[in-house]
Amino acid sequence: MNRRIIILLIPLVLFLAGCVFLYKGLFSDPTKLESVLINEPVPEFALPSLQDPERELSRDIFLGQPMLLNVWATWCPTCYAEHEYLNQLKEREGIHIVGINYKDERTKALRWLKNLGNPYADDIYDPTGMLALDLGVYGAPETFFIDSNGVIRYRHVGDVNDTVWKKTLKPIFEQME
Repeated sequence: MNRRIIILLIPLVLFLAGCVFLYKGLFSDPTKLESVLINEPVPEFALPSLQDPERELSRDIFLGQPMLLNVWATWCPTCYAEHEYLNQLKEREGIHIVGINYKDERTKALRWLKNLGNPYADDIYDPTGMLALDLGVYGAPETFFIDSNGVIRYRHVGDVNDTVWKKTLKPIFEQME
């Protein structure tokens, strides 16, 4: 008799555990994804520049000054929404921004930058998404704060806009300077 009750209770326990897991997920903030790379250097890589395929870029581009590393793509509507603001950050605040063009077509990306402006000091072409994968990117856009030693200090998932910049990101960036 006890064995029969246990067998009947197993599906109920599994169902309740699943409900708790899903309920907890309803109240989590998707823009606050933890990253194992916080306080770690940008991973090693060797990828071409978007604008100059003959120029190979490496982790060395992240040395010397604090910066934003922005993962973007032409197929990403949220990237389109944030692009104008990134141009403003570069012009208005003098923020150094490096881009990773993520799983995209080079010709489309170059046309995008020509038409919308280019906020990126360097733009890494990552057509397979391997560098983004090494960074733990879930999708575009994502923005990382990199200190002057090439160490990742913060990760932001979603678009960078005026509200997010002023309330959350700017104070964090200013602490890195």
